[in-house]
Amino acid sequence: MLGGIALYAAFPPLDWWLCSPLGIALIVLSLYGTRPRRAAWLGYLMAAVFLFPTLAWVRTIGDDVWLMLVGTESVFYAAMAALAALVFRLRAWPLWFAGLWVLMEWARGLVPIGGFPWARVAFSQSESLFTEYAALGGAPLVSFAVTLCGALLAQAVLAGSAPVRAREGVWASAGSRAGAARSAVWLTRSAVWLRGAPVAMALAVPLLTLAIPRPGDEGRTVNIGIVQGNVPGRGMGFMGDEPAVVLKNHANETKRLAQAVREGKLPKPDLVVLPENSTDIDPYRDAYASQIIQDSVTDVGVPTLIGAVVAIGDEHRATRSLVWDPVTGPGAYYDKQHLVPFGEYTPFKEIVLALWERANLVGRQSVAGDRPGDLRMGPVTVGAVNCYEVAYDDTVRRTVRAGGTPLVMQANNATYALSNLPPQQLAMYKLRAVEHNRAVVAAATTGISASIGPDGKVSWRTRELVADMNVVTVPVRTEETIATRVGAVPEWALMMMGAAAAGVAAWRGRRRGDRMRND
Repeated sequence: MLGGIALYAAFPPLDWWLCSPLGIALIVLSLYGTRPRRAAWLGYLMAAVFLFPTLAWVRTIGDDVWLMLVGTESVFYAAMAALAALVFRLRAWPLWFAGLWVLMEWARGLVPIGGFPWARVAFSQSESLFTEYAALGGAPLVSFAVTLCGALLAQAVLAGSAPVRAREGVWASAGSRAGAARSAVWLTRSAVWLRGAPVAMALAVPLLTLAIPRPGDEGRTVNIGIVQGNVPGRGMGFMGDEPAVVLKNHANETKRLAQAVREGKLPKPDLVVLPENSTDIDPYRDAYASQIIQDSVTDVGVPTLIGAVVAIGDEHRATRSLVWDPVTGPGAYYDKQHLVPFGEYTPFKEIVLALWERANLVGRQSVAGDRPGDLRMGPVTVGAVNCYEVAYDDTVRRTVRAGGTPLVMQANNATYALSNLPPQQLAMYKLRAVEHNRAVVAAATTGISASIGPDGKVSWRTRELVADMNVVTVPVRTEETIATRVGAVPEWALMMMGAAAAGVAAWRGRRRGDRMRND
């Protein structure tokens, strides 16, 4: 249980990143030497202790949803723990255990219903000694490095107990005091080595990132306006009762930004970014909404990225990042690819709608986009990523490969305002910036909106539940990191390593059992 609590403490809002390897070490110590079935139960308990507080933001939707989500996600940790009980019997088991952890996080991000890659260990390391591993192998390599470090610390503790047991046997059989003394010296040195080697390796894992080269500045910048309009309500009713209020809030804040530019209080932007769902009315179908947007964009005078939910036919919708030009109006767009189950669409629709009345709040079912979010805006091609998608490695990577720089993260966190979701999402933004050597500009309806450099450092951010705006100057980087170029190759290598080790351990265990039966 302590391991799960320590893991939770590593995540925002506490952000005590050192607790991640410590938590992993405690988890290993609880699993080591157990049988797979008992390890599975311990793994499930650990996961529940970790995930219940880490995913507490889900309670806004309902405690039943929170319980079901944690219960489902904990199954993956249980399966990983059962396999870990096998690989602990092999030499170099910290490596195999870390590979299994990566495999578990990959599976969580894949199934069920599109996966849920939230609360990966990597997302607790947005500003730590492990962060730079993201530029080499993305979030999977960061998770691997943290888990390996924790497993090595556990190995040091476990190895130190072996010479103590051996010392008792040697002393009991020693024929003289001199022999006992020599044995004691030898065993003490052995204990120092057995403990010291894993500790040294555990310290080396994060320190090696200091040798990772980082891409340099390319001497090019762009000015981006960020608008956070705020919303009138809270929780599931964040839009309030007044029609078009969310749209008006963001249009008014855009005009306030334009006024500040005219007065010389802010530099002139090259483009402006509004959040996901910054209009609560479809501007394609509603002339009133279209005119409000056009007026505000004309006032600011530069291409503006609008977040809109637009109708697709009579039964479907899309969550869209829409480029609105001050002269030509709506143009290029990106439709969100990774949709939120039960938020933007309803899996197993007939059954779910029959059992849960709240599921009807989804309304029209969203359809996913099928192309990356590279959108030309003024002097740059931005990389549009929508809210929930930041947790998915492939979506962000494809956007960068398509030419997106800087990355623009549009989010609507209004339902979860003042929970631990917004700071967790900010941590993901920071890790993605380092992973792909791209500045990140984040715009959220209620916060946290922010400007993040390619080094993962936040240069400006908003408070939550306030209307705010600013114009930030961010670097434009085009050089790709190793992680961007190689993609999922490191992840697959680490997963196969862990899976192969589990297979070897299971095979050896079966052979050993066969020999015992034959004897």
